[in-house]
Amino acid sequence: MALTFAGIGETKIIVDFKGKEDIKRHLQDLGFVKGESVKLLSENDSGLIILVKGVRIAINRALASKIMVA
Repeated sequence: MALTFAGIGETKIIVDFKGKEDIKRHLQDLGFVKGESVKLLSENDSGLIILVKGVRIAINRALASKIMVA
């Protein structure tokens, strides 16, 4: 499922990415790598705040929908 469907406070594991190579590379540069755990801290109309590798990152929903988690 896409990261956008995770509930607030849930911790998930990244399993894959959708999109073009430049999108995948950008996500990896931000710290989103396969096998890494991510936690959804909060969400609002414009995007999500996610904890990855101990760092809070804000991304928009379009980018979060490219991150597949389990």
